[in-house]
Amino acid sequence: MTAAIVFDLDGTLVDSLSDIAAAANKMLSEQGHPLLPETTIRGFVGNGLPKLVERVIKHSGLNADRHAELTQSTLRHYSNASSAQTRPYPGVVEALDRLKTADIHLGVCTNKPEVPARHILEALDLDRFFDVVIGGDTLNTRKPDPTHLSAAFDAMGGHQTRIFVGDSEIDAETARRANVPFLLFTEGYRKSPVVAIPHTAHFDDFSDLPNLIQETVAAHHT
Repeated sequence: MTAAIVFDLDGTLVDSLSDIAAAANKMLSEQGHPLLPETTIRGFVGNGLPKLVERVIKHSGLNADRHAELTQSTLRHYSNASSAQTRPYPGVVEALDRLKTADIHLGVCTNKPEVPARHILEALDLDRFFDVVIGGDTLNTRKPDPTHLSAAFDAMGGHQTRIFVGDSEIDAETARRANVPFLLFTEGYRKSPVVAIPHTAHFDDFSDLPNLIQETVAAHHT
């Protein structure tokens, strides 16, 4: 089938919460502030690192004027150990292998900065599956701006069917604005009930994804 599939990274392909939380807490520790539980930081994930740090600052009562400095501190800590505890979700490797074998073009569009995103993909041996990786700082825009997602699709060339796979409200809105089918992975970092997030189809097990993509492509051509 002729198709291009773009994936979100955090909360979709990989569970990276522990490493993200560790970086934020190292920054807080440097500032002499109490550490935050992962459950709190989970609610801050999804709009990129600068927004995450902005939310940490507000939650912890830090000076908002130091946002740029504290973002760089968090990024430094994260870059030093971005794959220490991060792992692919169960079934991801097998699903990507099936899709690649079917000659489907695969890409990543994430609000995570490009360098740590590529590092994670390489460290987990996932980079071999992807033709393109667009990070949150690759362009002058980021999700939910559809330009961010479209850049990933465009980099893979023209395809009859374009599908976005993600886990969050931000991903759903990006797909809506880009006018592409959205497949929702329900086990990631979403903050809303599944029924409240617009999506073409949803799944909780990556072993179901290849067939779900085949069905989506078929529906697109009917």
